Amino acid sequence: MSEHDNTLLPELIRDLIKERHASRRLKLLKYSFWGTGLLLVAGAVLVEHLQLDEADEAKQITAVIQVRGEIADGAEANAAALKKAIGRAFDDERAKAVVLKINSPGGSPVQAGQVFDEIKRQRGLHPKVPVYAVIEDLGASGAYYIAAAADEIVADKASLVGSIGVTAASFGFVELMNRVGVERRAYTSGAHKAFLDPFQPKNPEETVFWNDVLKQTHQQFIQSVKTGRGDRLKDADHPELFSGLIWTGEQAKQLGLIDKLGDVDYVARDLVGATSQVDFTVKDNAFDRFAKRLGASAAQQLSMALGFSGVSLR
Repeated sequence: MSEHDNTLLPELIRDLIKERHASRRLKLLKYSFWGTGLLLVAGAVLVEHLQLDEADEAKQITAVIQVRGEIADGAEANAAALKKAIGRAFDDERAKAVVLKINSPGGSPVQAGQVFDEIKRQRGLHPKVPVYAVIEDLGASGAYYIAAAADEIVADKASLVGSIGVTAASFGFVELMNRVGVERRAYTSGAHKAFLDPFQPKNPEETVFWNDVLKQTHQQFIQSVKTGRGDRLKDADHPELFSGLIWTGEQAKQLGLIDKLGDVDYVARDLVGATSQVDFTVKDNAFDRFAKRLGASAAQQLSMALGFSGVSLR
Protein backbone atom coordinates (compact mmCIF):
# COMPACT_ATOMS: atom_id res chain seq x y z
CA MET A 1 0.00 0.00 0.00
CA SER A 2 1.40 3.39 -1.03
CA GLU A 3 1.80 6.39 1.24
CA HIS A 4 -1.05 8.07 -0.68
CA ASP A 5 -3.36 5.16 0.11
CA ASN A 6 -2.39 5.37 3.78
CA THR A 7 -3.59 8.99 3.94
CA LEU A 8 -6.67 8.47 1.76
CA LEU A 9 -8.28 5.83 3.96
CA PRO A 10 -8.32 7.93 7.16
CA GLU A 11 -9.78 10.86 5.18
CA LEU A 12 -12.54 8.65 3.85
CA ILE A 13 -13.28 7.43 7.36
CA ARG A 14 -13.38 10.99 8.70
CA ASP A 15 -15.71 12.09 5.85
CA LEU A 16 -17.97 9.14 6.57
CA ILE A 17 -18.12 10.04 10.27
CA LYS A 18 -18.89 13.68 9.44
CA GLU A 19 -21.66 12.62 7.07
CA ARG A 20 -23.22 10.39 9.73
CA HIS A 21 -23.03 13.20 12.28
CA ALA A 22 -24.68 15.60 9.84
CA SER A 23 -27.41 13.04 9.15
CA ARG A 24 -28.03 12.66 12.87
CA ARG A 25 -28.25 16.42 13.33
CA LEU A 26 -30.78 16.66 10.47
CA LYS A 27 -32.90 13.94 12.07
CA LEU A 28 -32.72 15.71 15.41
CA LEU A 29 -33.86 18.95 13.78
CA LYS A 30 -36.79 17.15 12.13
CA TYR A 31 -37.80 15.52 15.40
CA SER A 32 -37.43 18.84 17.19
CA PHE A 33 -39.61 20.60 14.58
CA TRP A 34 -42.41 18.04 14.78
CA GLY A 35 -42.12 17.86 18.54
CA THR A 36 -42.51 21.63 18.80
CA GLY A 37 -45.54 21.48 16.49
CA LEU A 38 -47.17 18.79 18.59
CA LEU A 39 -46.50 20.76 21.75
CA LEU A 40 -48.12 23.87 20.22
CA VAL A 41 -51.19 21.88 19.19
CA ALA A 42 -51.40 20.24 22.60
CA GLY A 43 -51.02 23.66 24.24
CA ALA A 44 -53.83 25.12 22.14
CA VAL A 45 -56.11 22.21 23.03
CA LEU A 46 -55.22 22.60 26.70
CA VAL A 47 -55.91 26.34 26.66
CA GLU A 48 -59.29 25.76 25.01
CA HIS A 49 -60.07 23.05 27.56
CA LEU A 50 -59.15 25.35 30.41
CA GLN A 51 -61.28 28.15 28.96
CA LEU A 52 -64.31 25.89 28.78
CA ASP A 53 -63.69 24.56 32.30
CA GLU A 54 -62.77 27.80 33.99
CA ALA A 55 -66.08 27.79 35.85
CA ASP A 56 -65.98 24.15 37.01
CA GLU A 57 -66.66 25.21 40.56
CA ALA A 58 -69.86 26.99 39.53
CA LYS A 59 -72.96 24.83 39.31
CA GLN A 60 -74.46 26.94 36.54
CA ILE A 61 -73.02 29.32 33.97
CA THR A 62 -74.09 31.77 31.30
CA ALA A 63 -72.67 30.49 28.01
CA VAL A 64 -71.56 33.38 25.80
CA ILE A 65 -71.00 33.23 22.03
CA GLN A 66 -69.66 36.27 20.22
CA VAL A 67 -70.99 37.28 16.81
CA ARG A 68 -68.58 39.98 15.70
CA GLY A 69 -67.90 41.64 12.35
CA GLU A 70 -69.16 40.56 8.97
CA ILE A 71 -71.21 37.37 8.83
CA ALA A 72 -69.67 35.49 5.93
CA ASP A 73 -67.96 32.29 4.93
CA GLY A 74 -64.27 32.73 5.80
CA ALA A 75 -64.96 35.56 8.25
CA GLU A 76 -64.72 35.24 12.03
CA ALA A 77 -68.51 35.12 12.23
CA ASN A 78 -69.17 32.26 9.82
CA ALA A 79 -72.01 29.76 10.10
CA ALA A 80 -69.80 26.70 10.66
CA ALA A 81 -67.95 28.26 13.61
CA LEU A 82 -71.09 29.75 15.15
CA LYS A 83 -73.05 26.50 14.84
CA LYS A 84 -70.19 24.59 16.45
CA ALA A 85 -70.06 27.07 19.33
CA ILE A 86 -73.84 26.94 19.78
CA GLY A 87 -73.77 23.15 19.90
CA ARG A 88 -71.01 23.14 22.51
CA ALA A 89 -72.82 25.68 24.65
CA PHE A 90 -76.10 23.76 24.65
CA ASP A 91 -74.36 20.45 25.32
CA ASP A 92 -72.62 21.81 28.43
CA GLU A 93 -74.70 20.69 31.42
CA ARG A 94 -73.64 23.78 33.38
CA ALA A 95 -75.24 26.19 30.90
CA LYS A 96 -78.33 27.79 32.37
CA ALA A 97 -78.71 29.99 29.30
CA VAL A 98 -76.95 30.80 26.02
CA VAL A 99 -76.18 34.43 25.17
CA LEU A 100 -75.33 35.64 21.67
CA LYS A 101 -73.16 38.73 22.11
CA ILE A 102 -73.70 40.58 18.82
CA ASN A 103 -71.75 43.44 17.29
CA SER A 104 -72.15 43.08 13.53
CA PRO A 105 -73.39 44.96 10.44
CA GLY A 106 -74.73 41.74 8.92
CA GLY A 107 -73.61 39.88 5.83
CA SER A 108 -74.56 36.71 3.98
CA PRO A 109 -78.25 35.73 4.16
CA VAL A 110 -77.22 32.09 3.75
CA GLN A 111 -74.80 32.15 6.68
CA ALA A 112 -77.24 34.07 8.89
CA GLY A 113 -80.10 31.74 7.97
CA GLN A 114 -78.06 28.66 8.85
CA VAL A 115 -77.26 30.07 12.29
CA PHE A 116 -80.92 31.04 12.81
CA ASP A 117 -82.01 27.48 11.99
CA GLU A 118 -79.37 25.96 14.27
CA ILE A 119 -80.50 28.07 17.23
CA LYS A 120 -84.09 26.96 16.68
CA ARG A 121 -82.98 23.34 16.38
CA GLN A 122 -80.94 23.44 19.59
CA ARG A 123 -83.81 25.11 21.44
CA GLY A 124 -86.00 22.19 20.42
CA LEU A 125 -83.43 19.74 21.80
CA HIS A 126 -82.86 21.75 25.00
CA PRO A 127 -86.21 23.43 25.83
CA LYS A 128 -85.06 24.38 29.34
CA VAL A 129 -82.07 26.42 28.11
CA PRO A 130 -83.20 29.87 26.90
CA VAL A 131 -81.31 31.96 24.34
CA TYR A 132 -80.69 35.68 24.71
CA ALA A 133 -79.31 37.96 22.02
CA VAL A 134 -77.44 41.00 23.33
CA ILE A 135 -76.79 43.71 20.75
CA GLU A 136 -73.89 45.99 21.57
CA ASP A 137 -73.03 48.82 19.14
CA LEU A 138 -74.65 47.27 16.08
CA GLY A 139 -77.06 44.46 15.32
CA ALA A 140 -78.18 45.04 11.76
CA SER A 141 -79.46 43.01 8.82
CA GLY A 142 -77.97 39.50 8.98
CA ALA A 143 -76.96 40.08 12.60
CA TYR A 144 -80.55 40.93 13.49
CA TYR A 145 -81.66 37.89 11.47
CA ILE A 146 -79.65 35.76 13.92
CA ALA A 147 -80.88 37.72 16.95
CA ALA A 148 -84.50 37.08 15.93
CA ALA A 149 -84.01 33.39 16.77
CA ALA A 150 -83.44 34.23 20.45
CA ASP A 151 -86.10 34.04 23.14
CA GLU A 152 -85.35 37.65 24.08
CA ILE A 153 -83.30 40.43 22.50
CA VAL A 154 -81.52 42.96 24.71
CA ALA A 155 -79.73 46.09 23.50
CA ASP A 156 -78.35 49.37 24.78
CA LYS A 157 -80.55 52.42 24.38
CA ALA A 158 -78.06 53.78 21.82
CA SER A 159 -77.46 50.50 19.96
CA LEU A 160 -78.31 50.47 16.25
CA VAL A 161 -80.86 47.77 15.51
CA GLY A 162 -82.76 46.55 12.47
CA SER A 163 -81.96 47.30 8.82
CA ILE A 164 -84.23 44.46 7.73
CA GLY A 165 -83.53 44.54 4.02
CA VAL A 166 -81.45 43.05 1.20
CA THR A 167 -78.89 44.72 -1.04
CA ALA A 168 -76.85 43.79 -4.10
CA ALA A 169 -74.62 46.47 -5.60
CA SER A 170 -72.72 46.73 -8.84
CA PHE A 171 -71.28 49.26 -11.29
CA GLY A 172 -71.96 49.99 -14.95
CA PHE A 173 -68.99 50.79 -17.18
CA VAL A 174 -70.69 50.81 -20.59
CA GLU A 175 -70.61 54.60 -21.12
CA LEU A 176 -67.00 54.80 -19.93
CA MET A 177 -65.98 52.05 -22.34
CA ASN A 178 -67.72 53.87 -25.20
CA ARG A 179 -65.83 57.08 -24.39
CA VAL A 180 -62.49 55.30 -24.16
CA GLY A 181 -63.18 53.22 -27.22
CA VAL A 182 -63.06 49.80 -25.61
CA GLU A 183 -65.14 46.95 -26.99
CA ARG A 184 -66.49 44.22 -24.70
CA ARG A 185 -66.40 40.65 -26.01
CA ALA A 186 -68.16 38.07 -23.86
CA TYR A 187 -68.75 34.51 -24.96
CA THR A 188 -71.35 32.59 -22.99
CA SER A 189 -73.55 29.53 -23.26
CA GLY A 190 -76.97 30.56 -22.02
CA ALA A 191 -78.89 33.69 -22.93
CA HIS A 192 -78.58 35.26 -19.46
CA LYS A 193 -75.32 33.74 -18.22
CA ALA A 194 -73.58 37.14 -18.08
CA PHE A 195 -76.54 39.16 -16.81
CA LEU A 196 -74.45 40.55 -13.91
CA ASP A 197 -71.62 41.63 -16.20
CA PRO A 198 -71.01 45.35 -15.42
CA PHE A 199 -69.39 45.86 -18.83
CA GLN A 200 -72.59 45.17 -20.74
CA PRO A 201 -75.75 47.29 -21.02
CA LYS A 202 -78.63 46.61 -18.65
CA ASN A 203 -81.33 44.31 -19.89
CA PRO A 204 -84.83 45.30 -18.61
CA GLU A 205 -85.92 41.66 -18.47
CA GLU A 206 -82.86 40.68 -16.43
CA THR A 207 -83.34 43.67 -14.12
CA VAL A 208 -86.88 42.50 -13.32
CA PHE A 209 -85.61 38.97 -12.72
CA TRP A 210 -82.83 40.14 -10.35
CA ASN A 211 -85.24 42.36 -8.41
CA ASP A 212 -87.51 39.35 -7.94
CA VAL A 213 -84.58 37.36 -6.52
CA LEU A 214 -83.84 40.14 -4.03
CA LYS A 215 -87.52 40.45 -3.10
CA GLN A 216 -87.75 36.73 -2.41
CA THR A 217 -84.64 36.86 -0.21
CA HIS A 218 -86.14 39.86 1.60
CA GLN A 219 -89.39 37.95 2.19
CA GLN A 220 -87.44 35.02 3.63
CA PHE A 221 -85.74 37.45 6.01
CA ILE A 222 -89.06 39.07 6.99
CA GLN A 223 -90.70 35.70 7.60
CA SER A 224 -87.86 34.59 9.88
CA VAL A 225 -88.15 37.82 11.89
CA LYS A 226 -91.91 37.37 12.22
CA THR A 227 -91.40 33.73 13.24
CA GLY A 228 -88.84 34.67 15.85
CA ARG A 229 -90.54 37.75 17.25
CA GLY A 230 -94.17 36.73 16.87
CA ASP A 231 -96.70 38.95 18.64
CA ARG A 232 -93.95 41.04 20.20
CA LEU A 233 -93.75 43.07 16.99
CA LYS A 234 -95.94 46.03 17.84
CA ASP A 235 -97.02 46.56 14.24
CA ALA A 236 -95.92 43.83 11.85
CA ASP A 237 -97.61 45.70 9.01
CA HIS A 238 -95.77 48.96 9.70
CA PRO A 239 -94.68 50.18 6.24
CA GLU A 240 -91.17 51.03 7.38
CA LEU A 241 -90.53 48.14 9.77
CA PHE A 242 -89.02 45.96 7.02
CA SER A 243 -87.85 48.78 4.76
CA GLY A 244 -84.16 48.56 5.65
CA LEU A 245 -84.26 51.45 8.13
CA ILE A 246 -82.24 51.19 11.33
CA TRP A 247 -83.29 52.34 14.80
CA THR A 248 -81.77 53.06 18.19
CA GLY A 249 -82.32 50.59 21.01
CA GLU A 250 -85.05 52.76 22.52
CA GLN A 251 -86.88 53.03 19.21
CA ALA A 252 -86.44 49.32 18.54
CA LYS A 253 -88.01 48.52 21.91
CA GLN A 254 -91.06 50.62 21.06
CA LEU A 255 -91.42 48.74 17.76
CA GLY A 256 -91.04 45.37 19.43
CA LEU A 257 -87.77 44.56 17.67
CA ILE A 258 -86.11 44.09 21.06
CA ASP A 259 -87.44 43.23 24.52
CA LYS A 260 -85.25 44.99 27.09
CA LEU A 261 -82.46 47.53 27.49
CA GLY A 262 -79.22 46.29 29.04
CA ASP A 263 -75.96 44.45 28.45
CA VAL A 264 -74.48 40.97 28.87
CA ASP A 265 -73.80 41.45 32.59
CA TYR A 266 -77.42 42.49 33.14
CA VAL A 267 -78.66 39.41 31.30
CA ALA A 268 -76.35 37.02 33.21
CA ARG A 269 -77.11 38.60 36.57
CA ASP A 270 -80.79 39.58 36.43
CA LEU A 271 -82.36 37.45 33.70
CA VAL A 272 -80.36 34.21 33.80
CA GLY A 273 -79.26 34.22 37.44
CA ALA A 274 -75.81 32.80 36.64
CA THR A 275 -73.15 35.50 36.91
CA SER A 276 -70.30 33.20 35.86
CA GLN A 277 -69.85 33.80 32.12
CA VAL A 278 -67.94 31.31 29.95
CA ASP A 279 -67.01 32.17 26.36
CA PHE A 280 -67.78 29.29 23.97
CA THR A 281 -66.80 31.20 20.82
CA VAL A 282 -64.81 29.03 18.43
CA LYS A 283 -61.55 30.83 17.79
CA ASP A 284 -59.27 29.97 14.87
CA ASN A 285 -55.52 29.74 15.35
CA ALA A 286 -53.26 32.31 13.71
CA PHE A 287 -52.61 30.17 10.60
CA ASP A 288 -56.33 29.50 10.01
CA ARG A 289 -57.15 33.20 10.38
CA PHE A 290 -54.45 34.10 7.86
CA ALA A 291 -55.65 31.47 5.38
CA LYS A 292 -59.27 32.61 5.67
CA ARG A 293 -58.36 36.26 5.25
CA LEU A 294 -56.23 35.40 2.22
CA GLY A 295 -59.09 33.47 0.65
CA ALA A 296 -61.65 36.14 1.52
CA SER A 297 -59.36 38.85 0.15
CA ALA A 298 -58.93 36.98 -3.14
CA ALA A 299 -62.70 36.55 -3.47
CA GLN A 300 -63.27 40.21 -2.65
CA GLN A 301 -60.73 41.34 -5.22
CA LEU A 302 -62.38 39.18 -7.88
CA SER A 303 -65.79 40.56 -6.97
CA MET A 304 -64.48 44.12 -7.10
CA ALA A 305 -62.87 43.43 -10.47
CA LEU A 306 -66.27 42.31 -11.77
CA GLY A 307 -67.96 45.28 -10.11
CA PHE A 308 -70.37 43.11 -8.13
CA SER A 309 -70.70 42.89 -4.35
CA GLY A 310 -73.14 39.97 -4.09
CA VAL A 311 -76.37 39.63 -2.17
CA SER A 312 -76.06 40.88 1.40
CA LEU A 313 -78.26 41.48 4.41
CA ARG A 314 -76.99 44.94 5.26
